[in-house]
Order: sequence, then C-alpha cells, then structure tokens
Amino acid sequence: MAQTKILLYYVFTPLPDPDAIRLWQRDLAASLGLRGRILLSKDGMNGTVGGEIGAVKRYLRATREYPAFKNLDVKWSDGTGLDEHGQSLDFPKLSVKVREEIVSFGAPGELTVTAEGIQGGGGRITPDKLHDFVAEHQDTVFFDGRNAFEAEIGRFKDAIVPDVSNTRQFVAELESGRYDHLKDTPIVTYCTGGIRCEVLSGLMKNRGFTEVYQLEGGIVRYGEQFGNDGLWEGSLYVFDARGSIDFAPGAARIGHCVVCETATSEMRNCEDPSCRAQLVACDSHTEAPVHCPTHAGVLA
Repeated sequence: MAQTKILLYYVFTPLPDPDAIRLWQRDLAASLGLRGRILLSKDGMNGTVGGEIGAVKRYLRATREYPAFKNLDVKWSDGTGLDEHGQSLDFPKLSVKVREEIVSFGAPGELTVTAEGIQGGGGRITPDKLHDFVAEHQDTVFFDGRNAFEAEIGRFKDAIVPDVSNTRQFVAELESGRYDHLKDTPIVTYCTGGIRCEVLSGLMKNRGFTEVYQLEGGIVRYGEQFGNDGLWEGSLYVFDARGSIDFAPGAARIGHCVVCETATSEMRNCEDPSCRAQLVACDSHTEAPVHCPTHAGVLA
C-alpha cells in the first residue's frame, strides 16, 4: 500500500492577488491527486492536504518556490491511505477558496501582516522552553484557542477552555468579562498547529491582557517532542477523516461517551441534519444515532 501523508501548514504574508494564487494552488494540488482544504486571503494561506507521500512532497516544494510562501510553517502526519482512484481517504474532496480571513475570528481589521508575518501577537514559547517557563511562572494559565468540543478529548493540564463552538465567538467571549481576572496573569495560548493563536493572542493583547504568549507550533509540535510525558493530556482532535491522533501509544482517554460514559477519544457528528455539533461517542454506538443535548432523543 502506498504511504500517505497529511500536510498542515500556514503562513501570514501579504498577498496582492489571492484569487490568482487560488487558481494556481487548485491546479497544482489537483494535478498531484491531492485532497484537502486550502484558504487564502490578502493576509496569507492556511491549508491541510493529503495524498501519496511523493505527491505531497512535490506540492510542498512547488508551493515554497513562490517567494511569499518560502517561510511556510509545515507539519507532517501519517494519512489513512488512498482510495481506488489514488486519492486521500482522509478528505472527501479538494477545496480551495479565498476568504476575508484565513482563520475566521471575525476581526480582519485587527490584523497587521507584513512579509515577516503577523504583527502584535503574543510572545512565542517553543515546546522545549515551555516547561521552564511554567516552572518560572507558577501562576501560568493555559488558554485553549480551539473550539470547546476539541478539548473534550485532549487539552493541556488545568487549561481554561472557553465555551465557544467556533472561532467567531472568541471576540465576544473575551469581551464578556469572564477572564478579566487574568489580565495581569501569564497566559499561554495554544491550538492545533499554531495559526489560531497567532490571531487570538493579538486579540487578547488588544483587550487588555498584558502578558500573553503563544505555544509556537501548537499542540502538534509539542506532542511530537514530548508524547505522553509532558503537560498535554489525551488525544488531538483533527479536522479530517482520522478524527483524532495520539502522539504516543497509551495516550490517556479523557473524553467520555455521551451515551455510556466510557472513556474514549472517538467523536461523531450529531445525527440531527441541522446540527453541526461534534460529540464524544465510543465505537460501541456506531450503529445507533447519537444526538447533542439541544435535540430530542439525547441518548438515542
């Protein structure tokens, strides 16, 4: 079986003609048989694509030849495999779009992006420096920059998990006053690969949080370095057919099935067609419909 890889990447950089880049990226990825999601805006690119390892390498090499993308932040992980047409099983199709934001916080006017990247964000802490930072600042608070459901199966120890179901809710959440007591506390924001915290840490600073940092490379880089032996607990939710990944065998199962309370890292969509909620649900209930509390038949 052909080896497959998934590429997670982003870059903040001014793009004078994102529509033209969209056409190039669409044609490039399609010609290599890749699937995934690529978002472009005037402020950069954010994507995840999967396919046969040689094709993914060729895609990355060609993309980095474009000067604005030479500093692309890239993370690799193993894919599930290829279908009968030689395309990634981890994504249903290839989608390449231009949006106002490459991460949809609903605050494009607050971003300042130069050729050096996003400006005004929180200070960067690399995974290898994180433990020393926490030891030196014992009042450090971890602040989850993801959707709340992602944190149900994995998060940093004792992290604050805002009650948001999408990134557009973060601004209102920060302005709600719930976290005002943290405005003079060391805060380390973290997210899957780092891109959401590039923006979130800046939004927090703009709202009076004085000591905000971001975990460089996100959970992925930290997990690659420390596996199950650091401050991360559980599995990492991913937005593709894999559902979640572990950084080492024996990862803790901190999520609990909504039906039977079994510890698990498995997640499923709410069965109601109008609902986009993601629910923790173990393999024992794959044949039964599972609903979120908002809908009738919660434990169907």
